[in-house]
Amino acid sequence: MPFRRGHRTRAAVTGLTAAALLAALSLTGGAEAAQAATGGLVRVNQVGYAAGGAKEAFLLAKSAVSGAKWRLVDSKGRAVASGRTKASLGPWNDAYPAVYLIDFSSVRAGGRYHLVVDGAADSASPAFTIGAASAVFKAPAADATAFFQAQRDGADTIPGQLKRGPSHLNDAEASVYAWPAFTDPDSDTVKAAPKKIGGPVDVSGGWFDAGDYLKFTETTSYAVAALQIAALRTGAGPKSALGAEAQHGLDWLDKMWDGRTRTLYIQVGLGSGTSSGSVVGDHDVWRLPEQDDSDPADPFLKNRPVFRAAAPGSLISPNQAGRLAADFALAAQRYAATGRPADRTRARGYLATAAQIYGLADTHPGQLVTTVPYGYYPETSWQDDLALGGAELALAAQQLHDPRGSAWLRQAAVWAKGHQSEADADTLNMYDTSALADLDLARAEQAAGRPKGLAATYGQLVGYVKGQLSTGQARAAADPFHAGGVYDDFDADSHTLGLAATVRLYRSVTGDTSYDRFASQQLGWLLGANAWGTSFMVGEGSTFPECTAGELGNLAGSLNGARPLEVGAIVNGPNGSEQFEDGLGDYLDGMRPCPAAGDPFSAFTGHGSTYTDDVRSWQSSEPALDMDASGLLAFSLSR
Repeated sequence: MPFRRGHRTRAAVTGLTAAALLAALSLTGGAEAAQAATGGLVRVNQVGYAAGGAKEAFLLAKSAVSGAKWRLVDSKGRAVASGRTKASLGPWNDAYPAVYLIDFSSVRAGGRYHLVVDGAADSASPAFTIGAASAVFKAPAADATAFFQAQRDGADTIPGQLKRGPSHLNDAEASVYAWPAFTDPDSDTVKAAPKKIGGPVDVSGGWFDAGDYLKFTETTSYAVAALQIAALRTGAGPKSALGAEAQHGLDWLDKMWDGRTRTLYIQVGLGSGTSSGSVVGDHDVWRLPEQDDSDPADPFLKNRPVFRAAAPGSLISPNQAGRLAADFALAAQRYAATGRPADRTRARGYLATAAQIYGLADTHPGQLVTTVPYGYYPETSWQDDLALGGAELALAAQQLHDPRGSAWLRQAAVWAKGHQSEADADTLNMYDTSALADLDLARAEQAAGRPKGLAATYGQLVGYVKGQLSTGQARAAADPFHAGGVYDDFDADSHTLGLAATVRLYRSVTGDTSYDRFASQQLGWLLGANAWGTSFMVGEGSTFPECTAGELGNLAGSLNGARPLEVGAIVNGPNGSEQFEDGLGDYLDGMRPCPAAGDPFSAFTGHGSTYTDDVRSWQSSEPALDMDASGLLAFSLSR
C-alpha cells in the first residue's frame, strides 16, 4: 500500500592517508562519514551513463568553493578528462550550502570510471560504467522484471533470490464479499467483518501490490500496460522474460473480469481488521505469504475476500475500464505482431474483451472506484485512461483490419482533448496515463493518415506531451541536482522514471532529441546522483535500499545489501519531511529491525524532503508495482 555486489554503505574508514582514502573510496563508493570529513561528496549515477549521452555528476560541498578541480579516472588509474567546477547550482541544506555540477559529457569511451575531486574540496565517487545505453541499462531493466517475478502470487511462482514458493492457493476458490464499513474515512480499520455475497471465483495468481500481499486491478492494470508497451517497443516476444511477466499479469486481470456476467472484481484481500482484533486483515500480521495457506486462526488470511467494483452488469468506473481495455488491446497487438495464425486468433479474442470492457465505461462518474478503501489509491482523473484504452483499441484494430478502429480513434481523441483541460493533470505515473495515451493515439492517427475532424490532432497530442516534458525540464533547471520530479511529495521515483520513459516514447514518435539530456538527468538522479547519494532501486549501484518497508524483502532477504535481495524493487524515495514528523513508530511483531543503528541519510534532509532507509518507513522505503512499472518502461526504452 502506498499507505550483489559487495559494498560499504555504512562502513567507517579510519586511519588512512589522504591518498589511501581517495583510493579506498574510489573502489568501494561508500564511507560517507569519511568523505564528509574532507569537505565534500561526489554524487554520480552509480549504474552508469550512455556513451553518446549527457553525463552529469555533482559535488555536494560543506562550504562554498571556487573552481574545485575534478578528474575522471579509468580502471587503470589514468585521468581521461578533467576540469573545474563553476558557479554553485544552489544550496541543499545548512550542512551542505553549495552544489556544483561536474559535466563530463565529452567522454564517450566505454569502461569503468570514477570521479576524483581535489584541491578546494577532496572527495571521490563510486565506480560506474560508460557504454552503450542498451548495455548500461540492461541490468536495471532485467532486475525490474525480476521484481515482478518475486511479487508473483498463486501456484506459478518463480523462486528467485528470495526462494519464493506457491502462496494463497485458496484464492482459486475465493468468496465474494460486500464492501465493509470503516471506522473513519481516513482509516482502513473495519467496523466489523465483511459479509459474504457470492462466489466461489478464481482470482489466484497475479502480483502482490506493494510491501503487503493485497492484489488490486487498479495498480496491476497500470503495470500490465507498462510491461506490454515495453515489450512492444523493444521487440520482446511472448516467451521472453518480459513478455512472460506481462502475460502473467494479464492472465490475472482476465480472471478479475467476468465477461459472461459483466462483473469486475477489483481487490483480493482485506487491508486491516477491526480495532479489537476480532477480525484480522493483511496489514495486521507481518509474515511470509506461504504462511496464510495453513493459518486456521485468521480466516480472512487463509480464505481471502474478493471485492467487486459494483453489481454484475453495472457500468465500470472509467479509470478501470480505460486501463483494462488498453491492457487487452495491447495484448491483441502483441499477438497480432507475431504473424502466426493461432496468435492472430488469440489477438482477436483479446480485442473482443477490450471492446466489451470499453463499451461499459461509465462516462459520467462520481467518485472513481479504485480500491477498498478508496484512500489506498485515491485516483481522480479518468479521461486519460479512456483515451489510452481507445488509442490501444485503434492500434489493435489497425493491425487486425477491424472496421471499428476509426470509431475508437474518434472516441480516444475526444477523451484526450477532455483530459488536457482537467485540473488534476500530471506527468506519467499510475494516476495519469495521458503521456502513454497521447503518444499512442498520435501513432494511430499517423497510421490512419491523420484524418480530419478529430477532437485532438496529431500536433495537439504531441504538443501536450511536450508540455509535460517542458514542465519537468523547467523544474530540473531550477533544482541543484536537476531533478524533474517533486521529491517533497509521494511517488517521487515513479514520477521521475515516468518522465524518463516519456522522453523515450516521445522521441520514438516525433524524432525530437531535445529532451535526451533531461532523461539522462532523471535516470542519474534515481540511480545515485542525488543529495542522499543512493540509488533508489534495490541491487543497482553501490548504495541502495537495504531495509525496504515490505514483508518479502524484510523476511526473505538480507538486511545488509548482500544476496539474497528483493532485487529490482524501486521504493518511493524522498518524501515531504512533514510525513516523518511523528517518527517511524514501533517495529511490528515479526518484523526484523533494520537498519541496525542510526540513519545514515539524516544529514541530507533538505529542500523540504527526507529519505530514510528503514523497514518502518512506508513513507519512503516501500516498493510497489507502479514504481517498478515506470522503471521497467524507462530502463527498457533507454537504448
